[in-house]
Amino acid sequence: METSEDAWKNRAHWDRISDWYQARHGPQLNANEYAWGVWALPEDELRVLGDVAGKDVLELGCGGAQWSIFLARRGARPVSLDNSARQLDHARRLMAEMGVSFPLIHASAEDVPLDAGSFDIVFCDHGAMSFADPVRTVPEAARLLRPGGLLVFNMSSPLWSICVSPTSDRVEDALQTDYFGMHRFEYEDQQVEYQLPYGEWIRLFRRNGFVVEDLVELRPPEGATTTYEDYAARGWARRWPAENIWKARKLG
Repeated sequence: METSEDAWKNRAHWDRISDWYQARHGPQLNANEYAWGVWALPEDELRVLGDVAGKDVLELGCGGAQWSIFLARRGARPVSLDNSARQLDHARRLMAEMGVSFPLIHASAEDVPLDAGSFDIVFCDHGAMSFADPVRTVPEAARLLRPGGLLVFNMSSPLWSICVSPTSDRVEDALQTDYFGMHRFEYEDQQVEYQLPYGEWIRLFRRNGFVVEDLVELRPPEGATTTYEDYAARGWARRWPAENIWKARKLG
């Protein structure tokens, strides 16, 4: 499968901004162990991954591999993939600082150079499931998972996506774009993101042998802080879900 034009665009984008991104958000990502999303909500409270000890886990779009580092420290056997070589440079640095080691793969999640049936969990947190076409990534996740394995990923909610202004790229209190038919969003910085209506997500999972176990809509607590201030104001995210975690299991 050839690397898509959008994958090349996103690779160039993340190679370009990676140093800034890690400097800006590293303090939150490095300090909040095992935490989901913009507001760093603890996995120990959400419990979507379950016990990871002894499990083979693939992170799609790992960035600096902060999640995989924490997974390794909890006994998992992680493999981390990212489309950006520069992000993987930061992952190597952080792994050395934390004293852990696991494989890093430079590739698009649309075409993963790993064997079928290699993993118990495939997951990401605002990673490749946001920045690669789900029409290609969901079948890849199904291929990579063992029977009974979990696909878990956090991303912007469809509601957030249709409230982002096409002129300012900021989330508004009113609908800005069409819900039906949404799939691909390209921004002024040439970054490409993807989103589907809820029904299309569910049908895509079912076509690829998944059953949906949960959809966790994230809500920050009062007083929560974040380095991602431009994503959505805390007040907005307490009124409406800005992020959601899909949890789907591959049928045996």
